[in-house]
Amino acid sequence: MANMAQAIRMALHYGEAHLGVKDIFGQDVGAPLGGAFTATQGLKTTWNSPLDERGIIGMAMGIAMTGERCVAEIQFCDYIFNTIDLLKIAGNTLWVTNGQYPMPLVVMTPVGAGIRGSIYHSHSFDAWASRLPGWKVVMPSTPHDAYGLLISAIKDPNPVLFLIPKALMRVRGEELIPGEPREEKELKSMVDAPIGDRSKWKPRWPELQDLAIPIGQAQITRPGEQITVVSYGRHLLVCNQIADDLRSDGISVEVIDLRTIYPYDWQTVKASIQKTGRAIFVNEDTEVTNFGEHLAYRATQELFYELMARPLVIAGKNVPGIGLHPNLEDASIPQKHEIETAIRAVVAETP
Repeated sequence: MANMAQAIRMALHYGEAHLGVKDIFGQDVGAPLGGAFTATQGLKTTWNSPLDERGIIGMAMGIAMTGERCVAEIQFCDYIFNTIDLLKIAGNTLWVTNGQYPMPLVVMTPVGAGIRGSIYHSHSFDAWASRLPGWKVVMPSTPHDAYGLLISAIKDPNPVLFLIPKALMRVRGEELIPGEPREEKELKSMVDAPIGDRSKWKPRWPELQDLAIPIGQAQITRPGEQITVVSYGRHLLVCNQIADDLRSDGISVEVIDLRTIYPYDWQTVKASIQKTGRAIFVNEDTEVTNFGEHLAYRATQELFYELMARPLVIAGKNVPGIGLHPNLEDASIPQKHEIETAIRAVVAETP
Protein backbone atom coordinates (compact mmCIF):
# COMPACT_ATOMS: atom_id res chain seq x y z
CA MET A 1 0.00 0.00 0.00
CA ALA A 2 1.20 3.51 -0.81
CA ASN A 3 2.12 6.02 1.85
CA MET A 4 0.77 9.56 1.59
CA ALA A 5 3.86 11.00 -0.10
CA GLN A 6 3.69 8.30 -2.78
CA ALA A 7 -0.06 8.86 -3.22
CA ILE A 8 0.45 12.58 -3.76
CA ARG A 9 3.25 11.86 -6.22
CA MET A 10 1.03 9.50 -8.21
CA ALA A 11 -1.90 11.95 -8.22
CA LEU A 12 0.39 14.68 -9.54
CA HIS A 13 1.65 12.33 -12.24
CA TYR A 14 -1.95 11.58 -13.20
CA GLY A 15 -2.59 15.31 -13.29
CA GLU A 16 0.27 16.07 -15.66
CA ALA A 17 -0.49 13.02 -17.83
CA HIS A 18 -4.27 13.41 -18.09
CA LEU A 19 -5.52 16.70 -16.62
CA GLY A 20 -3.36 19.31 -18.30
CA VAL A 21 -1.06 20.20 -15.40
CA LYS A 22 1.99 21.88 -16.93
CA ASP A 23 3.70 23.40 -13.89
CA ILE A 24 4.39 21.86 -10.48
CA PHE A 25 6.75 24.15 -8.59
CA GLY A 26 8.02 25.49 -5.29
CA GLN A 27 11.13 25.45 -3.17
CA ASP A 28 13.10 22.20 -3.82
CA VAL A 29 10.08 20.70 -5.65
CA GLY A 30 12.09 19.79 -8.74
CA ALA A 31 15.14 17.56 -9.16
CA PRO A 32 17.14 16.34 -7.42
CA LEU A 33 15.23 16.52 -4.11
CA GLY A 34 11.65 16.21 -5.29
CA GLY A 35 10.25 18.10 -2.32
CA ALA A 36 11.10 18.10 1.38
CA PHE A 37 8.91 14.99 1.78
CA THR A 38 9.78 13.55 -1.68
CA ALA A 39 6.17 14.02 -2.83
CA THR A 40 7.25 15.41 -6.24
CA GLN A 41 10.00 12.97 -7.21
CA GLY A 42 10.13 11.86 -10.82
CA LEU A 43 7.49 14.22 -12.21
CA LYS A 44 8.04 15.78 -15.64
CA THR A 45 6.70 19.29 -15.05
CA THR A 46 8.40 20.16 -11.74
CA TRP A 47 10.76 23.08 -11.30
CA ASN A 48 12.49 24.78 -8.41
CA SER A 49 11.45 28.27 -7.45
CA PRO A 50 13.44 30.76 -5.41
CA LEU A 51 12.88 30.72 -1.66
CA ASP A 52 10.07 33.25 -2.00
CA GLU A 53 6.57 32.26 -0.86
CA ARG A 54 4.99 35.42 -2.24
CA GLY A 55 6.65 34.77 -5.57
CA ILE A 56 5.35 31.19 -5.60
CA ILE A 57 1.74 32.24 -4.95
CA GLY A 58 1.98 35.18 -7.36
CA MET A 59 3.35 32.94 -10.11
CA ALA A 60 0.58 30.39 -9.52
CA MET A 61 -2.06 33.13 -9.80
CA GLY A 62 -0.56 34.39 -13.04
CA ILE A 63 -0.46 30.91 -14.58
CA ALA A 64 -4.06 30.25 -13.52
CA MET A 65 -5.26 33.58 -14.97
CA THR A 66 -4.08 32.41 -18.39
CA GLY A 67 -6.32 29.36 -18.05
CA GLU A 68 -3.53 26.88 -17.38
CA ARG A 69 -3.60 24.43 -14.48
CA CYS A 70 -0.74 24.40 -12.00
CA VAL A 71 0.18 23.05 -8.58
CA ALA A 72 2.30 25.23 -6.33
CA GLU A 73 3.86 24.07 -3.07
CA ILE A 74 4.73 26.06 0.02
CA GLN A 75 7.32 23.78 1.61
CA PHE A 76 5.84 24.15 5.11
CA CYS A 77 2.63 25.98 5.98
CA ASP A 78 4.60 27.81 8.67
CA TYR A 79 5.88 30.05 5.87
CA ILE A 80 2.57 30.72 4.10
CA PHE A 81 1.48 33.49 6.45
CA ASN A 82 3.27 36.22 4.51
CA THR A 83 1.07 35.41 1.49
CA ILE A 84 -2.32 35.96 3.16
CA ASP A 85 -3.13 39.07 1.11
CA LEU A 86 -2.35 37.22 -2.13
CA LEU A 87 -4.45 34.23 -1.08
CA LYS A 88 -7.32 36.62 -0.39
CA ILE A 89 -6.99 38.13 -3.87
CA ALA A 90 -6.81 34.68 -5.47
CA GLY A 91 -10.03 33.76 -3.68
CA ASN A 92 -12.00 36.76 -4.88
CA THR A 93 -10.62 37.11 -8.43
CA LEU A 94 -13.42 35.19 -10.16
CA TRP A 95 -16.03 37.23 -8.29
CA VAL A 96 -14.50 40.66 -8.83
CA THR A 97 -13.96 39.99 -12.55
CA ASN A 98 -17.60 38.93 -12.97
CA GLY A 99 -16.54 35.42 -13.95
CA GLN A 100 -13.97 36.42 -16.54
CA TYR A 101 -10.92 34.98 -14.77
CA PRO A 102 -11.25 31.50 -13.25
CA MET A 103 -8.46 30.51 -10.87
CA PRO A 104 -7.75 26.78 -11.46
CA LEU A 105 -4.77 26.50 -9.16
CA VAL A 106 -3.83 24.17 -6.33
CA VAL A 107 -1.62 25.25 -3.45
CA MET A 108 -0.41 22.30 -1.41
CA THR A 109 1.44 22.63 1.86
CA PRO A 110 2.32 20.31 4.78
CA VAL A 111 0.59 21.28 8.03
CA GLY A 112 0.55 20.46 11.72
CA ALA A 113 2.88 19.00 14.31
CA GLY A 114 3.97 15.42 14.90
CA ILE A 115 7.46 15.55 13.36
CA ARG A 116 9.17 17.35 16.28
CA GLY A 117 9.55 20.42 14.08
CA SER A 118 9.56 22.97 16.90
CA ILE A 119 8.58 26.61 16.42
CA TYR A 120 9.03 26.95 12.66
CA HIS A 121 7.76 23.60 11.38
CA SER A 122 4.74 22.73 13.54
CA HIS A 123 2.00 25.23 12.63
CA SER A 124 -1.51 24.35 11.59
CA PHE A 125 -3.32 26.36 8.94
CA ASP A 126 -6.84 24.94 8.72
CA ALA A 127 -8.56 27.66 10.78
CA TRP A 128 -6.79 30.42 8.83
CA ALA A 129 -7.64 28.71 5.55
CA SER A 130 -11.33 28.51 6.43
CA ARG A 131 -11.39 32.34 6.57
CA LEU A 132 -10.33 32.77 2.92
CA PRO A 133 -13.57 33.20 0.90
CA GLY A 134 -13.39 31.76 -2.60
CA TRP A 135 -11.00 28.96 -1.67
CA LYS A 136 -11.85 25.31 -1.27
CA VAL A 137 -9.86 23.65 1.51
CA VAL A 138 -9.20 19.92 1.86
CA MET A 139 -7.14 17.80 4.25
CA PRO A 140 -6.82 14.02 3.72
CA SER A 141 -6.20 11.48 6.46
CA THR A 142 -5.27 8.51 4.24
CA PRO A 143 -3.18 8.00 1.08
CA HIS A 144 -6.29 6.85 -0.81
CA ASP A 145 -8.09 10.09 0.04
CA ALA A 146 -4.98 12.15 -0.69
CA TYR A 147 -4.91 10.70 -4.21
CA GLY A 148 -8.62 11.21 -4.86
CA LEU A 149 -8.89 14.65 -3.28
CA LEU A 150 -5.81 15.95 -5.11
CA ILE A 151 -7.22 14.82 -8.45
CA SER A 152 -10.49 16.60 -7.62
CA ALA A 153 -8.53 19.70 -6.61
CA ILE A 154 -6.67 19.73 -9.93
CA LYS A 155 -9.93 19.42 -11.86
CA ASP A 156 -11.67 22.19 -9.92
CA PRO A 157 -11.94 25.63 -11.58
CA ASN A 158 -11.58 27.30 -8.17
CA PRO A 159 -8.42 27.77 -6.10
CA VAL A 160 -7.94 24.82 -3.76
CA LEU A 161 -5.74 24.58 -0.69
CA PHE A 162 -4.51 21.03 -0.27
CA LEU A 163 -3.35 20.69 3.33
CA ILE A 164 -1.14 17.65 4.00
CA PRO A 165 -0.64 16.40 7.57
CA LYS A 166 3.14 16.31 8.04
CA ALA A 167 2.91 13.43 10.50
CA LEU A 168 1.11 11.21 7.94
CA MET A 169 3.52 11.58 5.02
CA ARG A 170 5.14 8.19 5.68
CA VAL A 171 2.01 6.41 6.96
CA ARG A 172 0.76 3.67 4.66
CA GLY A 173 -2.88 3.27 3.80
CA GLU A 174 -5.22 0.31 4.06
CA GLU A 175 -6.93 0.81 0.71
CA LEU A 176 -5.37 0.41 -2.73
CA ILE A 177 -5.22 3.38 -5.06
CA PRO A 178 -6.69 2.42 -8.46
CA GLY A 179 -3.82 1.04 -10.55
CA GLU A 180 -1.39 0.74 -7.63
CA PRO A 181 0.47 -2.59 -7.36
CA ARG A 182 -0.52 -4.59 -4.30
CA GLU A 183 3.01 -5.26 -3.10
CA GLU A 184 4.71 -2.42 -1.21
CA LYS A 185 8.19 -3.34 -2.49
CA GLU A 186 7.01 -3.32 -6.09
CA LEU A 187 5.53 0.15 -5.75
CA LYS A 188 8.68 1.43 -4.06
CA SER A 189 10.86 0.08 -6.87
CA MET A 190 8.65 1.85 -9.41
CA VAL A 191 8.16 5.33 -7.96
CA ASP A 192 10.78 5.94 -5.23
CA ALA A 193 14.10 7.43 -6.27
CA PRO A 194 17.17 5.54 -5.01
CA ILE A 195 19.43 6.93 -2.33
CA GLY A 196 22.55 8.47 -3.83
CA ASP A 197 22.98 9.38 -7.50
CA ARG A 198 19.58 10.02 -9.09
CA SER A 199 20.79 11.68 -12.29
CA LYS A 200 19.78 8.76 -14.51
CA TRP A 201 16.78 7.51 -12.52
CA LYS A 202 13.33 7.61 -14.05
CA PRO A 203 10.13 6.33 -12.44
CA ARG A 204 8.03 3.52 -13.88
CA TRP A 205 4.55 4.78 -13.20
CA PRO A 206 1.76 2.26 -12.61
CA GLU A 207 -1.28 2.36 -14.89
CA LEU A 208 -3.04 4.82 -12.63
CA GLN A 209 -6.76 5.46 -12.91
CA ASP A 210 -9.02 8.38 -12.22
CA LEU A 211 -10.34 8.65 -8.67
CA ALA A 212 -12.12 11.90 -7.96
CA ILE A 213 -13.28 12.03 -4.35
CA PRO A 214 -15.81 14.89 -4.35
CA ILE A 215 -14.72 18.02 -2.54
CA GLY A 216 -17.27 18.73 0.18
CA GLN A 217 -18.13 15.10 0.95
CA ALA A 218 -17.38 13.74 4.41
CA GLN A 219 -17.00 10.05 5.25
CA ILE A 220 -18.21 8.06 8.23
CA THR A 221 -15.17 5.97 9.14
CA ARG A 222 -16.65 4.33 12.25
CA PRO A 223 -20.44 3.97 12.59
CA GLY A 224 -21.81 4.46 16.10
CA GLU A 225 -24.87 5.33 18.14
CA GLN A 226 -23.91 7.25 21.30
CA ILE A 227 -21.66 10.14 20.25
CA THR A 228 -20.43 11.84 17.07
CA VAL A 229 -16.73 12.67 16.77
CA VAL A 230 -15.79 14.92 13.84
CA SER A 231 -12.14 15.25 12.84
CA TYR A 232 -9.77 15.36 9.87
CA GLY A 233 -6.09 14.90 9.08
CA ARG A 234 -3.92 12.93 11.47
CA HIS A 235 -6.28 13.17 14.44
CA LEU A 236 -8.91 11.33 12.42
CA LEU A 237 -6.76 8.20 12.73
CA VAL A 238 -6.46 8.75 16.49
CA CYS A 239 -10.24 9.07 16.76
CA ASN A 240 -10.68 5.83 14.80
CA GLN A 241 -8.38 4.03 17.26
CA ILE A 242 -10.31 5.40 20.24
CA ALA A 243 -13.62 4.31 18.73
CA ASP A 244 -12.25 0.81 18.25
CA ASP A 245 -10.90 0.70 21.83
CA LEU A 246 -14.12 1.96 23.42
CA ARG A 247 -16.26 -0.60 21.64
CA SER A 248 -15.11 -3.23 24.15
CA ASP A 249 -16.41 -0.99 26.95
CA GLY A 250 -19.82 -0.75 25.34
CA ILE A 251 -19.36 2.83 24.11
CA SER A 252 -20.48 3.30 20.51
CA VAL A 253 -18.65 6.17 18.79
CA GLU A 254 -19.48 7.45 15.31
CA VAL A 255 -16.38 9.01 13.69
CA ILE A 256 -16.69 11.38 10.75
CA ASP A 257 -13.73 12.32 8.56
CA LEU A 258 -14.65 15.79 7.36
CA ARG A 259 -12.04 15.62 4.56
CA THR A 260 -13.13 19.02 3.26
CA ILE A 261 -12.86 21.95 5.65
CA TYR A 262 -14.64 24.21 3.20
CA PRO A 263 -17.19 23.74 1.76
CA TYR A 264 -17.80 21.22 4.54
CA ASP A 265 -20.42 18.47 4.54
CA TRP A 266 -22.82 19.77 7.17
CA GLN A 267 -25.61 17.37 6.20
CA THR A 268 -23.55 14.31 7.15
CA VAL A 269 -22.48 15.92 10.43
CA LYS A 270 -26.01 17.08 11.22
CA ALA A 271 -27.60 13.71 10.53
CA SER A 272 -25.06 11.99 12.77
CA ILE A 273 -25.59 14.42 15.67
CA GLN A 274 -29.35 14.06 15.33
CA LYS A 275 -28.85 10.31 15.72
CA THR A 276 -26.40 10.35 18.63
CA GLY A 277 -27.38 13.56 20.45
CA ARG A 278 -23.76 14.26 21.37
CA ALA A 279 -20.79 15.73 19.51
CA ILE A 280 -17.07 16.38 19.89
CA PHE A 281 -14.93 18.19 17.31
CA VAL A 282 -11.21 17.31 17.25
CA ASN A 283 -8.26 18.93 15.49
CA GLU A 284 -4.81 20.25 16.37
CA ASP A 285 -5.10 23.91 15.40
CA THR A 286 -5.14 26.36 18.32
CA GLU A 287 -8.32 26.36 20.38
CA VAL A 288 -9.12 30.09 20.08
CA THR A 289 -11.08 30.78 16.84
CA ASN A 290 -10.63 27.13 15.93
CA PHE A 291 -12.66 25.78 13.00
CA GLY A 292 -14.16 23.21 15.36
CA GLU A 293 -15.64 26.12 17.31
CA HIS A 294 -17.65 27.09 14.24
CA LEU A 295 -18.97 23.55 13.91
CA ALA A 296 -19.85 23.42 17.61
CA TYR A 297 -21.62 26.78 17.32
CA ARG A 298 -23.64 25.63 14.34
CA ALA A 299 -24.54 22.38 16.10
CA THR A 300 -25.76 24.36 19.10
CA GLN A 301 -27.73 26.84 17.00
CA GLU A 302 -29.44 24.31 14.75
CA LEU A 303 -29.71 21.24 16.98
CA PHE A 304 -30.02 22.71 20.48
CA TYR A 305 -33.22 20.86 21.37
CA GLU A 306 -31.86 17.56 20.04
CA LEU A 307 -28.60 17.65 21.99
CA MET A 308 -28.25 15.48 25.09
CA ALA A 309 -24.95 17.07 26.19
CA ARG A 310 -22.91 20.17 25.41
CA PRO A 311 -20.75 19.93 22.27
CA LEU A 312 -17.01 19.99 22.97
CA VAL A 313 -14.00 21.16 20.95
CA ILE A 314 -10.72 19.33 21.58
CA ALA A 315 -7.94 21.38 19.99
CA GLY A 316 -4.38 22.62 20.34
CA LYS A 317 -3.43 24.90 23.21
CA ASN A 318 -3.40 28.63 22.47
CA VAL A 319 0.35 28.98 22.95
CA PRO A 320 2.79 31.15 20.93
CA GLY A 321 4.49 28.11 19.46
CA ILE A 322 5.23 24.41 19.83
CA GLY A 323 8.50 23.54 21.51
CA LEU A 324 11.08 21.05 20.27
CA HIS A 325 11.06 18.79 23.32
CA PRO A 326 8.55 15.93 22.94
CA ASN A 327 6.91 16.87 26.25
CA LEU A 328 6.28 20.40 25.00
CA GLU A 329 4.80 19.23 21.71
CA ASP A 330 2.62 16.59 23.35
CA ALA A 331 1.33 19.15 25.87
CA SER A 332 0.42 21.53 23.05
CA ILE A 333 -1.77 19.33 20.87
CA PRO A 334 -4.58 16.84 21.64
CA GLN A 335 -3.40 13.43 22.82
CA LYS A 336 -5.26 10.14 22.64
CA HIS A 337 -5.99 9.97 26.38
CA GLU A 338 -7.43 13.50 26.37
CA ILE A 339 -9.83 12.71 23.55
CA GLU A 340 -10.87 9.41 25.13
CA THR A 341 -11.50 11.09 28.50
CA ALA A 342 -13.65 13.74 26.82
CA ILE A 343 -15.68 11.13 24.95
CA ARG A 344 -16.34 9.16 28.14
CA ALA A 345 -17.40 12.34 29.97
CA VAL A 346 -19.81 13.49 27.26
CA VAL A 347 -21.36 10.05 26.88
CA ALA A 348 -21.90 9.94 30.64
CA GLU A 349 -23.75 13.27 30.67
CA THR A 350 -27.53 13.12 30.98
CA PRO A 351 -29.99 15.84 29.97
